[in-house]
Amino acid sequence: MREIVLTPRRAMIAAIVGGTAAALLGRPAAGQGTPQGAQPPAVHLFRVVGPRDTVTVGVTAAELAAWGSGEPVTVLAERLVAAGQVTVWAYAVGRAADGSLAMVPRGRTAILGSETLRMEPYASAQPVIAP
Repeated sequence: MREIVLTPRRAMIAAIVGGTAAALLGRPAAGQGTPQGAQPPAVHLFRVVGPRDTVTVGVTAAELAAWGSGEPVTVLAERLVAAGQVTVWAYAVGRAADGSLAMVPRGRTAILGSETLRMEPYASAQPVIAP
């Protein structure tokens, strides 16, 4: 029998197929979701879609707790509607302190309620670095 070598390309394809199968079955794929009893993330990431661009932003768990309770995307949306604008951390893929790829904060950015078409939770493949 021939030995199968797991190349980076094959690993990526396996992850995509596994995630698609898990989504079709309604279950979180390996490494996705929060296991029971696990700590919630320190930073929640969201994709904010505007008329001209899309930006990935992060909100700390402390900020969300101060704004209200409930599902994080709902809390952020309600805060945006109530205040008209929200200042959050802009995130992008960068290098962590150890040199590995990670989602790192790039600076504070303001989201205007009148310019926001949609907000959705974003699950990053890389670890998220808190500001």
